[in-house]
Amino acid sequence: MVNTLFARIYHNLTILHPSHLPRDGPAIVVSNHISGLDPLLIQSACRYRLITWMMAREYMELPAMGRIFRVLGVIPVDRGSRETGPLRRAFRQLDNGRIIGIFPEGKIAATRELLPFQTGVALMAIRSNVPVHPVYLDGTQRNKEMGQAFFQRTRAIISFGPEVEFDRSETSKEKIDAATDAIKSAVFKLRLEVDNFRKLR
Repeated sequence: MVNTLFARIYHNLTILHPSHLPRDGPAIVVSNHISGLDPLLIQSACRYRLITWMMAREYMELPAMGRIFRVLGVIPVDRGSRETGPLRRAFRQLDNGRIIGIFPEGKIAATRELLPFQTGVALMAIRSNVPVHPVYLDGTQRNKEMGQAFFQRTRAIISFGPEVEFDRSETSKEKIDAATDAIKSAVFKLRLEVDNFRKLR
């Protein structure tokens, strides 16, 4: 409830298309990444399900925000590390029927152009055979420092898409690359819908 008020009122969050997440069972949420505020904004629009995010470990080390992320059960990931522990934790969460949230760009994007998507999301989805749901997020929190993004009022907009369809028959490089392209295309389509919405306002 507190996070909903924080996102919807303080940060003026507009939900263009609501969440399509299942009421129960595992799923993966993928979103573009524009600020450290993103997980809280996305969570506020998913009232019935708690998302367990995979995020860069340095976010966990920030005094105030780190406590919030620990309460949310964030899985910290070391950038560039080949450590498999976070991936195993994510698979365990999916096995337990939880929802995992991932920013496949791997870092915060400075512009509205989507960065290349890492292939780990597609691999995880194929191996676990769980649905992937795309999200696109934009707003004035972009390019703000972590503290500014949290505590300065912003205007944000979010749009959720339906489950992404792709071939899950094998984990060959060709299939994983194709699945990654499908996931990125789904997020990009949501970006176009957000752009069209803003033009009509």
